[in-house]
Amino acid sequence: MAHARSLLFAAYWAAWTTLFLVPLAIFLLSGSPERPIRRATRLWARGILAGLRSIVGLRYVEEGRHHLPDEPCLIVANHQSTWETLAFLVLVPDVAIVAKQELLAIPVVGWFLRRSPMIVIDRANGTQALRTMIDQGRAAVAAGRSVLIFPEGTRGDIAAPLRFKRGVELLYGRLGLPVVPVALNSGLFWPGGMATRAGTVVVSYLAAVAPGLPAAEFLHGTEAAIDRELDRWREPGLGGIGVRAA
Repeated sequence: MAHARSLLFAAYWAAWTTLFLVPLAIFLLSGSPERPIRRATRLWARGILAGLRSIVGLRYVEEGRHHLPDEPCLIVANHQSTWETLAFLVLVPDVAIVAKQELLAIPVVGWFLRRSPMIVIDRANGTQALRTMIDQGRAAVAAGRSVLIFPEGTRGDIAAPLRFKRGVELLYGRLGLPVVPVALNSGLFWPGGMATRAGTVVVSYLAAVAPGLPAAEFLHGTEAAIDRELDRWREPGLGGIGVRAA
């Protein structure tokens, strides 16, 4: 049954995304205006989340949302699934996501992400990627947008200790913003590809970290805070991972 639902969701994803070829053409003819494109991108993401809910039975809840300030901030989240990449377009409207260049190859979706605009970096070019991330991060903040980064650099296993890659501490230092750490358990339900299963993704916003801390203190504190929160969904002494009863 789960496999059949995953296949049906994949078909829904393709059909829903194809519908956005029409607004894509309109935006091209009108000069690719950023705000309407961001609204269309959020609509697309809402449709995907609706498909997950109705077809797969995958829902989500938010905890600690009061930790998000009204002004722009730097959001630092663990990365386990495709789910959070699209869900944050809805959870934090107008957010600028630091995304890998490979995402632009996704038909239709990549076009919208490029022009929303997101902060797209080429991970193979480390120095240039850092410069792009900082410059475009500053531009996003100047426009009143929050910045989201997944500092693991790629999807991780919930069972593995959290390890940030180089770059997030530079972004923290240069932007001078409060940081909201976020822990997610999305990998339990959407580990990769279109293989999905029913359940509830928890998005846990943690207490904000003040700007201006030494890089090492920021890294250790933010890593540790998210890692402790992930312990909620780690089953000790088992070969696999399960969700503990609330």
